Amino acid sequence: MSKLRWQDMVNLVLGAWIAASPWILGIADEHPTAMWSAGITGGLIAVLAAIDLDTPASWEEWAMGALGLWAIISPWVLGFAAQRPMTVSCVAAGGLVAALAAWALYAAGAAETRRHGSAH
Repeated sequence: MSKLRWQDMVNLVLGAWIAASPWILGIADEHPTAMWSAGITGGLIAVLAAIDLDTPASWEEWAMGALGLWAIISPWVLGFAAQRPMTVSCVAAGGLVAALAAWALYAAGAAETRRHGSAH
């Protein structure tokens, strides 16, 4: 995969935001499941993005896409959807993470196609 550094940097920031959002939005104490989910999900996104900065691989993008989708659905699965600011945060940040992962996978596939197409 080609290095897509700006997408990785954005995902690093989004992962940090997701991880910290329960405290920033003031729901960490009243919704421990939201706190744990966001902390683990955001932390994993940030770690994968940091790894991807140095050694890009498609598995990292697939994992970030899955984590982004989890962030989107987690408010309903874990029962904190009534906390509107946290739900909006999860859906928006998770959607951006998933979209950036899809974009990176698409770009890598297009680059691979161009490489193979020019060899024939």
